[in-house]
Amino acid sequence: MNAATKVMWSATAALALAALFLLLRNSAAIPSLVALDPNEGWNAAHAIALMTGHPLYPPPTGLMVNNYPPLSFYAVAAMAALTGDAVSAGRVLSLLSFLAACALITAIARRMGAGLAGALAAVVFFAAVLLIASDYVGMDDPQLLGHALQLAALLFLLRGQSLTAAALFTVSLFVKHNLLALPLASMLWLWRQDRPGALRFAGATGGLLALELLLFRLTYGVSLLSVVASPRLISMSNVTSGIRHLWWAVLPLAALIRLQHPKKAFCLIYAASALLFGVFFSAGDGVDTNAFFDLAIACTLILGLTIEQTAFPTVLSAAALLGYLFFNFHDNNFFYTRAFATQSARDIAFLRSHPGPALCDQISPCLWAGKSAEVDPFNIGEQIKTGTRNPAALVEMIAAHHFAVIQLQVQDMLGPEVQTAIAKHYRLDHSNDNGAFFTPLR
Repeated sequence: MNAATKVMWSATAALALAALFLLLRNSAAIPSLVALDPNEGWNAAHAIALMTGHPLYPPPTGLMVNNYPPLSFYAVAAMAALTGDAVSAGRVLSLLSFLAACALITAIARRMGAGLAGALAAVVFFAAVLLIASDYVGMDDPQLLGHALQLAALLFLLRGQSLTAAALFTVSLFVKHNLLALPLASMLWLWRQDRPGALRFAGATGGLLALELLLFRLTYGVSLLSVVASPRLISMSNVTSGIRHLWWAVLPLAALIRLQHPKKAFCLIYAASALLFGVFFSAGDGVDTNAFFDLAIACTLILGLTIEQTAFPTVLSAAALLGYLFFNFHDNNFFYTRAFATQSARDIAFLRSHPGPALCDQISPCLWAGKSAEVDPFNIGEQIKTGTRNPAALVEMIAAHHFAVIQLQVQDMLGPEVQTAIAKHYRLDHSNDNGAFFTPLR
């Protein structure tokens, strides 16, 4: 074993240990009644609606919005039968999806021709990026389930089973609708290799997608395309903010330029598609680092194939991730801490002690306090800010003290009129990392 190989294995091992530590930390938080992200309560609320016989897609005149495809809510509802709690069910599903994605990336790298060292370096890089640069591993959110399904589709495609791949790709789009990069990249790459096969793949994907859209319309009485097109503000500042967090992609993308490998074309097409779609989706309010997970997978495969030529990109990427973790790790880079868990327990008890409806932008503590989700503050706020919803009805509810308690992390989330109504008719009880808690003025 030469010196370069020793350095590569040492860097990979160090990064793997760091990723394992973070994975264990995230896993330990799964049963905790601690709000890790606003996505969790929102996803759990819709799974609970499904479990309790309420509409999965509420009428547009209501104050709850569902702008996601349906399949993840059925999966969480099924898992909740085992866990007893919809939030922890979604977390378990996310963790299992992450582990499945890791296994599939290893298999895909090997199928593409990477050796054992390349496959291991690839999966370690993928795990480290998601665990260090995002909080999605073990979070109640369908993103990783969708990626796991698409990675399985890619593996079938590489094995020549294009119809199975097409079926899995279409199913994944009914888990999370922003997963467009890999199906498009697969079709473009296949077109370069086998045009008749590409046409069969495109036809099967398009036909299955049309069938599923029809079934959705017949089942829920609404078009899925109109559902996912929920209004939201778009800005270049959102894009620049998203791009600033792509430091981990610079070295793998640079390595792609010098890569000499039969699968270079696929990696190039996939990386370009992932970057373009990531930029497109990141323009919207509320979009997180998950918009660039496809780019992380593309970079992962690039490193797995590059290592056969040179280990420097892998070593430098590992060093960059470890350095970022060292300088940025602190108590609140992941909200599962003893202090926050204690604080959350007090806040849940506070919410429970005020009988009646609640308005919460961090919905999970309200669910744990026995409150139903009556308002989707983010999506309703985006509708108000874009002018597609009149805030008058919500202002009237607040003026009438309809809500026994209001919890907000972002004070102006629902627009100035609602913010003014809360200030006029409610008083601040306390504020902490879970947000500000208001009770009615009497």
